[in-house]
Amino acid sequence: MEHYCQSKSIKCFKVGAYQSASFSKVVKNRSKTDKLDARMLSQMHILAKEGEIKVPSRDVKAHQIRSLIKYYQSLIKEERRKANYLEAATYNLEDGYVLKKVKRKINHLQKEQSEVIEKIMEIIKADPKYLEAYNNIISIKGIGEKSTIILLYLFLRYPNASRQQLTALCGLDPIQRSSGTSVQHKERISKQGLSLIRDILFMPTMIAVRYNDEMKMIYERLVDRGKPKMVAQMAVMRKIILLAHSLYKNKQQYDPERYLMFHQIKEENSMK
Repeated sequence: MEHYCQSKSIKCFKVGAYQSASFSKVVKNRSKTDKLDARMLSQMHILAKEGEIKVPSRDVKAHQIRSLIKYYQSLIKEERRKANYLEAATYNLEDGYVLKKVKRKINHLQKEQSEVIEKIMEIIKADPKYLEAYNNIISIKGIGEKSTIILLYLFLRYPNASRQQLTALCGLDPIQRSSGTSVQHKERISKQGLSLIRDILFMPTMIAVRYNDEMKMIYERLVDRGKPKMVAQMAVMRKIILLAHSLYKNKQQYDPERYLMFHQIKEENSMK
């Protein structure tokens, strides 16, 4: 539909599934049929801000990267299922033939994952703009090839997203539920965004906390203030995403001394 609207220069207003479901509740749609859904969606134009109704612009190469990333994600899920099966089969002393076949399948899935990453890198290296952005993002200490690819895809897919919108797209926006004195839930992240980004950035975040002085400073400062370690880790992950976006937009490479000095000055000012 997006491709068709672009080719025919048709203006449209795009909404997400979660947003449309919430709007349906607001207009009190109790039934769900194709006609009711179409009527409800036609009413959602009242939510559109100035400039949001426009001819969509679709980056063909970014869409190709998206397709490869989705396939890569399916391979990861399949590998996890096979790995869990292998663990259970080993524990239950299953037949050696079964174990051998499962191990071979896991090796094949891992090889295919590497081939997908190589294919994505071919697309990135063939475009000078993509390659420059890739080199800028990967300059962050602790970020590897896969993390850089997923972040580059995020920025290409949502070129006009603000910092708050990027945080929400990654499911790292904090939410809090409280009502009076009886309902007081702890603040947590929404987890409503792209789960693949959180999955792939988990280990790089752990590495950055140990070896990137800036991220280590942010993490330790939050822990010293009494924040749970998981909350501090999610804050560092959010910082990595926003930092990568800043480097992407400004076409700059990461300067650890500059950013570390910025945080030190900020810390000193907060203590005065």
